[in-house]
Amino acid sequence: MSNHPSPADAAAPGRLRNPVGGHVPVAGGLARTGLPYARTMGGEAVQVFVANPRGWATTAGSPAQDEAFRAGCAEAGIPAYVHAPYLINFGSHTAATVEKSVASLRHSLRRGREIGARGVVVHTGSATGGRPRAEALAQAGEWMRPLLAELVHDDDPWLLLEPTAGQGASLCALAEDLGPYFDVLEHHPKLGVCLDTCHAFAAGHDMAAPGGMKALLDELTEVTGEGRLRLIHANDSKDVVGAHKDRHANIGAGHLGAEPFAELFTHPATDGVPLVIETPGGPEGHAADVARLKALRAATTG
Repeated sequence: MSNHPSPADAAAPGRLRNPVGGHVPVAGGLARTGLPYARTMGGEAVQVFVANPRGWATTAGSPAQDEAFRAGCAEAGIPAYVHAPYLINFGSHTAATVEKSVASLRHSLRRGREIGARGVVVHTGSATGGRPRAEALAQAGEWMRPLLAELVHDDDPWLLLEPTAGQGASLCALAEDLGPYFDVLEHHPKLGVCLDTCHAFAAGHDMAAPGGMKALLDELTEVTGEGRLRLIHANDSKDVVGAHKDRHANIGAGHLGAEPFAELFTHPATDGVPLVIETPGGPEGHAADVARLKALRAATTG
């Protein structure tokens, strides 16, 4: 395993600089439901849940569906990602929550490998019980490092930290917060970042301002190092910058607007990094958002 991640290996060689896709439903089967939905939206990348996103229950999955999903993604050249359940919080003051978080993330990482996912996205959590953030972050590192140490296979997924919108006692919201987080996780070679554009805007990064997106990506690269940005959740924001509210809007229909997304396609830090939408609406709305992003990509990259 290389200790020097590079942005070029975030997407298949010879393919699009930035595949555009979305989070897809999988009730009924990863391949049976998820892949047709991806085709309907025109997706070039997919993200899925492999467990109840709002619970602790884990499932073994279906080997037949896993193989069909892997084969379908490989045939279409579609990179796949897993989003871990929302309840995971390694900064919790409750021992039971931390223990369940370990089991839940371990399950997502294992299932990620089984379905051929390139990364598993996990929210960075918060300090509960009124404890100092530094204490909660140290605890997060203590429990997450062993999970990273289990990623010893070449086809193991990356663990992708997704900073939050900054609500509550968040452990990581701004780009600068990734520095201490990477420190407690010892800059593991399979540790990366999933940047949610709505979260970053809500946390206080004004990407709608001229040069705002470039400034954010420059800072993220400076803080984490090159090649750590592995996935982008492309979401507009229903709320103004710094509102600390995680409310996604359709591309170009929120306070971010379309221009910052266009800038994503030209920054060196995003070279080879897929974009996945998590926007409101059903198949038609999602297809429209994917089409908007593809049009912005075409206009900026020729």
